[in-house]
Amino acid sequence: MALKQHLIQKLEQKLSPQQIQLMKLLQVPTIELDQRIKQELEQNPALEEGEEREEEEDEYDAEENDDEFDEDEEEFDLSDYLDDDSADYKTQANNQSKDEEERVIPLSGEQSFREKLMEQIQLLPLIDNQYLIADTIIGNLDESGYLNREVDALVDDLAFSVGISVSEAEIEETLVLIHELDPAGVGARDLQECLVLQMKRKQDGKQHRSHALVILQKFFEEFTKKHYDKISKKLDLTDEELKKAIDEILKLNPKPGGSTRDAAQNFQQIIPDFLLFESDGKLDLTLNSRNAPDLKVSREYANMLRTYAEGAKTSKSDKEALSFVKQKLDSAKWFIDAIKQRQTTLLITMTAIMEYQRNFFLTGDETNLRPMILKDIADVVLMDISTVSRVANSKYVQTNFGIYSLKYFFSESLSTDSGEEVSTREVKKILSNAIEAEDKKRPLPDEKLMELLKDKGYNIARRTVAKYREQLNIPVARLRKEL
Repeated sequence: MALKQHLIQKLEQKLSPQQIQLMKLLQVPTIELDQRIKQELEQNPALEEGEEREEEEDEYDAEENDDEFDEDEEEFDLSDYLDDDSADYKTQANNQSKDEEERVIPLSGEQSFREKLMEQIQLLPLIDNQYLIADTIIGNLDESGYLNREVDALVDDLAFSVGISVSEAEIEETLVLIHELDPAGVGARDLQECLVLQMKRKQDGKQHRSHALVILQKFFEEFTKKHYDKISKKLDLTDEELKKAIDEILKLNPKPGGSTRDAAQNFQQIIPDFLLFESDGKLDLTLNSRNAPDLKVSREYANMLRTYAEGAKTSKSDKEALSFVKQKLDSAKWFIDAIKQRQTTLLITMTAIMEYQRNFFLTGDETNLRPMILKDIADVVLMDISTVSRVANSKYVQTNFGIYSLKYFFSESLSTDSGEEVSTREVKKILSNAIEAEDKKRPLPDEKLMELLKDKGYNIARRTVAKYREQLNIPVARLRKEL
């Protein structure tokens, strides 16, 4: 097959760098916008914080109309224009004598989970290689306090990393000693062993705790599947005795290692992008002030542009410097315009959502949410669906009834028997209320929930009920059963 060359003319739509910058800024939440602005301030010296005055804008616009210069010149090294002949020793300071003692105030830190265990190991009657074995076992515990590594693998670890030869029986013997450490249940190989270790420590002769230990040791599978009838029949327990035993098991900690990390746990901070409050039947929407920072173009760089423009016709260095300064000024102006356009787009989109879901924002009742998809808002604000999606992504609004994610207000529609379009969120709320009000001794299966919704006019299939229940993180009826 012969190769051929031919010309093709075609139209393509491409995003400009400014449009790409705006799209990226739109999907950035408020908590990350500060970091993005600080990053731009560090990279672009022509951008400053503060409110821009009109005369500064006029000066920069006038400079844009100055004589054209060749933008195809090669990039220059900024160090060529910086005249700094200062010696290094002139920029260094040493205000301390050699004899002066440096005093550092130590900062107290919380002991880690491993450090607490190693501290307790010192108090155990360990012999020969048991200390090295215990150190290896503790080093292999996961964040929940479980030992997920096999005993034969620990034998290999000790042989290769520490250089000692031990048997599996020696490791098992040391592991029994670790099971005596606090918190109770640490070093367990699975959930059953973890709960059994904790329950053994609680044995005080009381009958319900003895029953709880037997249930964990011999009927753990029936317990996890909530087959309480089988347990009570095999152990010959009354409902009251079984309930006391189950309540005792539910007080145990399935993650003993995690209990020591509560103080150091990281929590995600949510800063609302919008403030929406209702007063006397009127809705007031404002943009978070952190979404509207005051930025301006540096006046010094604008004056520098004028200076280099005057000498650019005769000096090559001035011409290159002029290119650099103008590039930074243009970049600063584009960034400021992008921030302003971001504010406008956020407000327009959120205003459309507010009007669409007005009944919800006035009452806070979840059943008042209308079915709404991205296209509904895109048609109102005359923007692309992708733009609305970027606005809704990772954004939050503070209302009289709490802080909500913008994605919370988007849901599909469902037709009732009367032909009315309702939000699936409304159906989920009714489903959640029905499960919350059910008799926990006889929880409602999906078929009964389907019939309950049909009685209310929502004609949906059983598999749809199961799907909504799973989306609400609600288990099946058997696992919701209580004594």
